[in-house]
Amino acid sequence: MRAATILRIAASVLAGAAFSCPALAQDAVPAATCPAPALEGVRVVRRMAHDPMAFTQGLIWHRGALIESTGQYGESQVRRVDAATGRVLMRRAIPANQFGEGLGRIGNELVALTWTNGVAHRFAADTLRPLGTFRYEGEGWGLTSDGKRWIRSDGSDSLIFHDPATFAETGRVRVTLAGTPLPQLNELEWIDGLVFANVWHSDVIVAIDPKTGCVARRFDLSPLVREVAARDPEAVLNGIAWDEAGKRLYVTGKDWPRLFEIALPERK
Repeated sequence: MRAATILRIAASVLAGAAFSCPALAQDAVPAATCPAPALEGVRVVRRMAHDPMAFTQGLIWHRGALIESTGQYGESQVRRVDAATGRVLMRRAIPANQFGEGLGRIGNELVALTWTNGVAHRFAADTLRPLGTFRYEGEGWGLTSDGKRWIRSDGSDSLIFHDPATFAETGRVRVTLAGTPLPQLNELEWIDGLVFANVWHSDVIVAIDPKTGCVARRFDLSPLVREVAARDPEAVLNGIAWDEAGKRLYVTGKDWPRLFEIALPERK
């Protein structure tokens, strides 16, 4: 996932270019065909500070603060962050030999994935108190929940569903953009019945129908990427957090110095 040898094909898919992609999830349901949604712009509501040393992997909103998971060996953490100032309020380290990845929540339980270790760490959302671990097969990239099941990405073109209590895999759906498989799905967030996803090394966020796998909406965040102007090619757009009560949407990137609150166009 972090190696430069991984093909960066997602950007061409999001721009509408056709390509041939091998099946990355052999046991997934057949890919659906659906129209390509228009590429929509976003409006920046406000800009806030973000730790420029936080290699953001997962981002969620919980009880007035952000909870963020970060990556890199020896540096991976789960942390509670003041959104307005970027100040870390509390933190919990991931073992140094594990690369932290996506983060999700059901109730008061957080689950933080690791990239290749097959270990998901469980924490209490309010205190970050460790609650144990889950095991899973394959890579861990992004994680979210619809409140009834965990939804994971692994870098392929599939969303993978897991039992909320045991993390056993319960199913998969192939993600397509106008009938073309869309791989390298990364950080995930559940928003109003759709799974919003970063696509690795892309400036576009996609909103996926979890029933069909169809990309229902696409949002262009390239103006934010240009504003940040990160020099490191791995400091990519990554991190989506939805404040359901306040109807506020936050985005950031890996090692970005800014957190953005953005507004999406009205859905037609």
